[in-house]
Amino acid sequence: MTKGYIHSFESFGAVDGPGVRFIVFMQGCPMRCLYCHNPETWKFKQGMEMSAEEVFRKAIRYQSYWKNGGGITVSGGEALAQIDFLIELFEICHKHHIHTTLDTSGNPYTKNPEWYAKFERLMKVTDLVLLDIKEMNMVTHKKLTGWSNENILELARDLSDRKLPVWIRHVLVPGITANDEDLIQLKNFIDTLENVERVEILPYHAMAKVEYEHLGIPYPIPDTPQPTAQEILHAEGILGIKK
Repeated sequence: MTKGYIHSFESFGAVDGPGVRFIVFMQGCPMRCLYCHNPETWKFKQGMEMSAEEVFRKAIRYQSYWKNGGGITVSGGEALAQIDFLIELFEICHKHHIHTTLDTSGNPYTKNPEWYAKFERLMKVTDLVLLDIKEMNMVTHKKLTGWSNENILELARDLSDRKLPVWIRHVLVPGITANDEDLIQLKNFIDTLENVERVEILPYHAMAKVEYEHLGIPYPIPDTPQPTAQEILHAEGILGIKK
């Protein structure tokens, strides 16, 4: 039995997958995105230590609300950083016919045989992946997150080969992830995938500044504005998002 480190729960999530969902926010993330709005989830091996069975029992109490394809979503931090726990939880869910959604940035993905064998096991019990593609330009991605995006794009292609349903998400940050060239590159990449059911723009917001101050961490982009409605519509037009 694997214990997972949990940051928090949301009982009635409405945006992280279809229908009404129970959201499990895992603790720990290797990325350090400049616009991260959950810096309190960065550190590993903190938060509530719970087994997959304990989390499932907590979630299933809300099953009567899971209409329209609802179920359980595991988010972060970075959910794939605790893949053993995730496998156990999703296998329990599938045993009970509960829809499972994985919300990930893809950063832990690797073809290392030991890890990849676990990933293949996880994919057998994953119904939907919400994949956050932060930036297409590799140099910009490294400045933005501290990491390359090569394995993240490889993950996207892997999921396409599996025909596993995916929703692509992109955080729109003026001056960083909102330029036309990179958005066109993202659109072209998405067009090569065969499994994308939805593409979403997530507008940057600076509400986490207070949390950074509380943690004693300098806020990395204090002068970055939130995108205007016009900028959001423009980006959605490039990505072919129709409302």
